[in-house]
Amino acid sequence: MRDYIPISKDALPEQFEVELADEIFVLEVRYNQTGDFFTIDLYDVTRNPIILGEKLVLNEPLWQDSIDSRLPAPSLVVLDESDKEKRITYDNFMVTTFLYIDDVALIEEAPTLGEDG
Repeated sequence: MRDYIPISKDALPEQFEVELADEIFVLEVRYNQTGDFFTIDLYDVTRNPIILGEKLVLNEPLWQDSIDSRLPAPSLVVLDESDKEKRITYDNFMVTTFLYIDDVALIEEAPTLGEDG
């Protein structure tokens, strides 16, 4: 089961520390009212910026197009586990869509040998 990061959307912009894979990061969540979307700024523990203004997109891991050794090990991704939403909006964020720490181990099945014959 994935853990989600609680965000008070009524108190945005909101900045807070989060522990990801035994490392502390600072996240700042913002809401763009004109475009009806959320962004996240990622900082290291000493508030040095790593990535700024990353738009939250449903089912898309944050920072997936970035290569930076300072990025957190587990992915962060906004998911709707009820699979009803098409995009993240102010109305559904933290109601049906949540920012999850995607650290669930993927269990890969070992290849099996088919029977000859």
